[in-house]
Amino acid sequence: MTDNARMSNSDLQNLVIETDSGARRPTGFSLLTLLFVALFWAVFQLWIASPLPYTDFASNVLGIPVLNSTYSRFIHLSFAMFLAFLAYPAFKGSPRRYIPKIDWGFALISIIAIMYLYFFRNELARRAGLTTELDIILSTVGIILLLESARRALGPPLVIIASVFLFYTFAGHMSFIPDVIAHKGQSISKVASHQWLSTEGVFGVAIGVSTDFVFLFVLFGALLEKAGAGNYFIKLAFSLLGHMRGGPAKAAVLASAMTGVISGSSIANVVTTGTFTVPLMRKVGFSREKAGAIEVASSVNGQIMPPVMGAAAFLMVEYVGISYFEVVKAAFVPAIISYIALLYIVHLEAVKSNIKPLKKSVTRTLLQSMMVFGITVCSIVILSGVTYFAISWVRDAFGNNSSYIICVLVFSLYIFLLWYASKFPALTVDGPNASLKLPKTGETVRTGLHFILPIVVLVWCLMVERLSPGLSAFWATIFMIIILLTQRPIRSFFRKTKDLKEELKLGLIDLLDGLITGSRNMIGIAIATAAAGIIVGSVSLTGVGQVMTELVEVISGGSFFLVLVFTAFICLILGMGLPTTANYIVVASLMATVIADLGRQNGLYIPLIAVHLFVFYFGIMADVTPPVGLASFAAAAVSGGDPIKTGMQAFSYSIRTVILPFIFIYNTELLLIGVESIWYGLFIFVKATIAILLFAAATQGYFLIKNKKYETLLLLFVAFSLFRADYWVGLITPSHRDGQISKIEQIIADVEDGKGLKVRVLG
Repeated sequence: MTDNARMSNSDLQNLVIETDSGARRPTGFSLLTLLFVALFWAVFQLWIASPLPYTDFASNVLGIPVLNSTYSRFIHLSFAMFLAFLAYPAFKGSPRRYIPKIDWGFALISIIAIMYLYFFRNELARRAGLTTELDIILSTVGIILLLESARRALGPPLVIIASVFLFYTFAGHMSFIPDVIAHKGQSISKVASHQWLSTEGVFGVAIGVSTDFVFLFVLFGALLEKAGAGNYFIKLAFSLLGHMRGGPAKAAVLASAMTGVISGSSIANVVTTGTFTVPLMRKVGFSREKAGAIEVASSVNGQIMPPVMGAAAFLMVEYVGISYFEVVKAAFVPAIISYIALLYIVHLEAVKSNIKPLKKSVTRTLLQSMMVFGITVCSIVILSGVTYFAISWVRDAFGNNSSYIICVLVFSLYIFLLWYASKFPALTVDGPNASLKLPKTGETVRTGLHFILPIVVLVWCLMVERLSPGLSAFWATIFMIIILLTQRPIRSFFRKTKDLKEELKLGLIDLLDGLITGSRNMIGIAIATAAAGIIVGSVSLTGVGQVMTELVEVISGGSFFLVLVFTAFICLILGMGLPTTANYIVVASLMATVIADLGRQNGLYIPLIAVHLFVFYFGIMADVTPPVGLASFAAAAVSGGDPIKTGMQAFSYSIRTVILPFIFIYNTELLLIGVESIWYGLFIFVKATIAILLFAAATQGYFLIKNKKYETLLLLFVAFSLFRADYWVGLITPSHRDGQISKIEQIIADVEDGKGLKVRVLG
């Protein structure tokens, strides 16, 4: 791809829109329907996530019924399938400017097939397992239309995989099915009942998580982006790191980490940050492929960055049976050290290419910079502590009324930050031809501090209050709605510039646009979770999950490491056509318990969260890996580089992310599992950071100077030793000793207090 082949900014935005929210752009009544249904979907999701439906006023005065989780799933998927047929054309040559009658028909029939379950749920429950002809017809039609909507929104791969599993469900007794996975075969009535009429298939855990949690987080990100937070994060990253060697590339890494809070899409992250950062990387000396690859590596990793890690993180909550706080805690160290390593890789690339740092508007000595950094960190820590204790005091002093007082205090802080920001020029959205002039860090930070508040509210509710992810996202989203409605007129009032009514109108337009965008971004995710439910339902109906351990053990020859490699390979292959969420659901359903079981057989106790994170990491890596890495193609479209070369380069930068899942499977301390002391957790973080930096230096072939072969091997050896010190200890000190079962009571009595004991019985 030559420089002339670089896509324009509008083309890039269309690429994101077509991938994430549908390529159709109708007019007239069709457009109004599309927008109104998307808006109503967002309002419905806010309603069911809020405490309002459970109040006496809602039930007694308004007469609105309380929807349980199952009913909410029906309505959620109805919205998604209806919008999928309206927003996504059937084929490349299908009309974009209007919606054909057949698509209207598909959209309406899909609602009938789903809402039949809603209105006749009680009757279906009374005759559970006894399906009527109408049940079978509507179930069959519903599954076919779901697969068709998945084909439109996500492409053929998920449909093909789901269809293979459906075929296997019916044909398990046929002669060509291997004996190890053969079963008696299921009737159409049984499949219809299991996949559509129950909560074991389409309407299972995955679509439940999409309904209860994921929608609110996607909506929160869309509103945050619409408010201007995306541009703020990019400018903030550039002002903080742009003066360093390879500064624009380092800014791209930091911006993508922060933008990961907003966007759960690797492609959207690439285009959002890459439109600004990739041209700047090119101007300072990075090649097209390297500039695109840095953007890909950093954008894809946005999905593993706490506190918001995409739909798969919320699925882990349900599948593993732990709190979201525990998921974030486990994911924290690997995500942080992975980004630190990428910053170091960018630095090495800048050194190898002799890229000079940009001049900063305000220069400081190294000592001054360290003092500023230390003061900033200490200020954040002190401010966090003061906030925590202040809120605790308010609760103790005011009891049930404390929530209202806290809300008033937060809103007052928001007004103050807007007043403070109004004293500085507003940030502009720079295009690809922006200059290399560095923005002033202080001014840049101050212009958007109010964007941090809703993120703080989200993290506070998740981590401190330990509210459910759905309720936490609800309160953060409500705060974002207030910001969108008020930031323009309040800022205008303080600056005494434009008409307040006009600013309020623009704020309302931004809000409606954000709500609609959030809903349209959810179409593909909702469809993916529902279609993946077909695969999950097939696994549970046929019992193939129970024989997977034996099958995988045979294929791997009993080697646990080969099982991990086999699983990683499956993730990469499936990820070539499946979105991250669907990929995670499929592989986790098939392989998570298999890995845990085989690990126990090999003397390893592996927590399920470690296995699920392993699958998740390799699921996101599929967006990088050639030949189908979509994020790499998007980055190449931004840079004008070759997409395959960009993907290969991005994969070389991402080897650090590839190695981490293998490390934390064998060393779960990296996930802070069983780590109770803060100081020991800090020690693990420091040790892991040094190890990943040495590993990055080895894989990039450059440390202080270009590595010799033996130096690369030495770096790998030291990195491995830091990651897996237990491996060398195990070689020196036996991990177990043989004993007689008749003396088990004495062996247990000899164990020190607080120490664990693993017993393996042979024979």
